[in-house]
Amino acid sequence: MRKSRISFVIAGAVVLTGAVFAQQSSTDSAPAAQAPAEQTPAPQTPAPAAAASKSPLTQWGTDFSFMFDGYVDANFNHPDSGLNQLRNFDMRSDTAHVNMGMITIDHGPAPVGFHLDVGFGQTFDVIHASDRAPEELKYFKQAYVSFKPKSWHGLEVDAGEFVTSAGAEVIETNQNWNYSRSLLFAWAIPYYHFGIRSSFPIGPHFTGGVQLVQGWNNVYDNNSGKTVGLTGAYAWKKVTWTNVYYGGPEKSHTNTGMRNLYDTTVLVNATDNLSYYVNFDYGRDKNIGSGSQKWTGIAGAARYAFKKKYAVAGRLEWFDDMNGFSTGTAQSVKEFTLTGEYKVNGWLMSRLEFRDDWSNQPFFQNNGGTSKNQPTVLLGLVAFIAPKK
Repeated sequence: MRKSRISFVIAGAVVLTGAVFAQQSSTDSAPAAQAPAEQTPAPQTPAPAAAASKSPLTQWGTDFSFMFDGYVDANFNHPDSGLNQLRNFDMRSDTAHVNMGMITIDHGPAPVGFHLDVGFGQTFDVIHASDRAPEELKYFKQAYVSFKPKSWHGLEVDAGEFVTSAGAEVIETNQNWNYSRSLLFAWAIPYYHFGIRSSFPIGPHFTGGVQLVQGWNNVYDNNSGKTVGLTGAYAWKKVTWTNVYYGGPEKSHTNTGMRNLYDTTVLVNATDNLSYYVNFDYGRDKNIGSGSQKWTGIAGAARYAFKKKYAVAGRLEWFDDMNGFSTGTAQSVKEFTLTGEYKVNGWLMSRLEFRDDWSNQPFFQNNGGTSKNQPTVLLGLVAFIAPKK
C-alpha cells in the first residue's frame, strides 16, 4: 500500500509538471551555509559477522526523515501586531510557536528517483503565501522526480517543485548556523521554483546547471513567460564558490518587465571547527513603464564548534531596499545575530539567539509607536531523525 502511494505521488509530480507548462502555453501570453561533513576514510571490507545493520529509516532503497521545529521568542519592542518585522519563519513575538513539522522521503536516482518534503506549520504558510496553487500543494516544500542514467555521465535532471539554488541558507533550521534567517534569505531571493533543473559536472572542481521554471514562489505562473536559472559551483578542499542567476518576467498577465537576480556565496571551511561565508545579492525588477526597482545586500557569518555538542555562530549583514520593492519601504537595514548551540543528543538540538535589526527609517513597531531598531531573544528546539550515513 505504501509503495503504491509513493508511485502515485511520483507519477503525479511528472503529470503536474507537464500540465502546468501546457496550461501556461495556452494562456494570454530560492550551498547552504553549512560546513560539509568531514571526509571519512574508505572502510575496510568487514567480516560477515561485523556487517552494519540496516537502518529502520531506510526501506526499499528509500530514506525516511522526520523534523519538528519550534521556538519561544521575546521582542523588546512589544509590537502591537505580535509580529517580529522583517522576519519570515520566526515571525511570532512574545509567544511560543511551531515553526514546522516535516517528513522527508528520498529515493536516489538510480537511474530514476524522487524527493518529497511534506509538512505543516508557519514555514509552509510563508513560502506559499503568494502561490495560486491548490491548497493541497501548499503542504509540500519539495516534490520532484530525478533522472540520472549512467550513460549521462553525471548529468542529473529534476522535474517538479524544488527549493531555489540562490542564497547561503536553506529552509530547514538545523542545516543553518543561526536559528533566524538572514535579511537576504527573507527578502532578496525566492524560496522555491516549479519546473525543470539540471546539474552536470565539468572537470574535478566545477558543477554547472540550467533551470527552466515558472518563476518565483509559484506552481502556476502568473504570465506566459518562463524564468531561466543558471548555476555554477567551484569546489576545492576548503573553499566552495557558488554563483546563481535567475531572469524572467514576473508581473501578472504580461511578459513586459524582466526581473533579474544574481547571488554569490563563498564558503570557507578553515578548520574542523571553524567555518565562515560571505553572501552577496543584487536584484533588479524592470517596471512596465520606465525605470526599475533595485535591491542589494551583503551578509557575512562565522561558526566555531566546541567539541561535538557546543557551537557559537555570528552573522552581520546589510540590506538596501532602494525602492521598497521587498519590504514595502525604501530603507537600508542592518542586522546582527549571535547564536549559541547545544546538541542535547543525536536527534535534538537547542539554540539560544540574540538578534538586533536596525533601519535608517522608523520602521519597527514599538509599544504603540515606531522605532528604528528591533532587539529580540529566542530559544529554539529542533528534533531531527534520519538514517545515519
